[in-house]
Amino acid sequence: MATSSLGFRPSFSVPLPTRPPPGTAAARGSAAAAALRPRLLLLTPLCCSTTPRNRGSLGFLVRASSSSGPSTAEALKFKSIPTKPVEGQKTGTSGLRKKVKVFQQENYLANWIQALFNSLPPEDYKDGLLVLGGDGRYFNREAAQIIIKIAAGNGVGKILVGRDGLMSTPAVSAVIRKRKANGGFIMSASHNPGGPDYDWGIKFNYSSGQPAPESITNEIYGNTLSISEIKIADIPDIDLSSLGVTTYGNFTVEVIDPVSDYQELLECVFDFQLINDLLSRPDFRFIFDAMHAVTGAYAKPIFVDKLGANLKCILNGVPLEDFGHGHPDPI
Repeated sequence: MATSSLGFRPSFSVPLPTRPPPGTAAARGSAAAAALRPRLLLLTPLCCSTTPRNRGSLGFLVRASSSSGPSTAEALKFKSIPTKPVEGQKTGTSGLRKKVKVFQQENYLANWIQALFNSLPPEDYKDGLLVLGGDGRYFNREAAQIIIKIAAGNGVGKILVGRDGLMSTPAVSAVIRKRKANGGFIMSASHNPGGPDYDWGIKFNYSSGQPAPESITNEIYGNTLSISEIKIADIPDIDLSSLGVTTYGNFTVEVIDPVSDYQELLECVFDFQLINDLLSRPDFRFIFDAMHAVTGAYAKPIFVDKLGANLKCILNGVPLEDFGHGHPDPI
């Protein structure tokens, strides 16, 4: 089986539209971009994968726009927060992983997020669409608010966030592709343990749903060494606990069901009727241990509601910030 350009072996090949990585020559040429039509979609298991102090203000105001549905339309104010480089923000294709206490240091996460925006051509995010989700580990809730505000401060038009900040790694990829987003943030340290004394991580996937290539992560790191300001929107924390739309000026946050788009993709890849027939057999039993990870958010909708399994087949199905002091995903 052929490997992808990033060096890993695809599990399935499904024709899906994509755009080249941000910042490349192909991304700036519509003809070249239109010619790129890779047939790669990584389908991995569901389990795989301190707000900065406001010390300055640009002080300008944007008139609020209207929005339909459950929405709050208010003015959008921007602030510029002076900062300075911090050590240890070397980024790989798996993103940036550190102890939670490191990310909680003043401006540590904010610096990295701003450095990422500084690394991308404006046309790759200005008025664009981004996706945000994570595995539910400790610090995700606070981090999501920081990411949302900095995205707004840098001119992003809209962010799709999984309810409660939850969205598995392959689901983020699927949503990016289906919604034709410019990219997405994944708040996860993969199999590393979660909790106040353990690990946290973040990575950026570009418009194909794949992790940002080394050319981009190297540029992010370079910008962390010279960063001097953080552009941030002065907005309240967004309620991520229920589906809905919140609008400030030209910036919108939509809280979405983290399961539906990914489940739709799974139904295109796997024979759900055949699986349903298996689960309906009286001589077949199975147990799925979600291990209090993000898998728990997907287990009931897919196994029980869609495939007809008994609810008792799901163990530890509630995502917890410390994964119940266990391993964050099945191995």
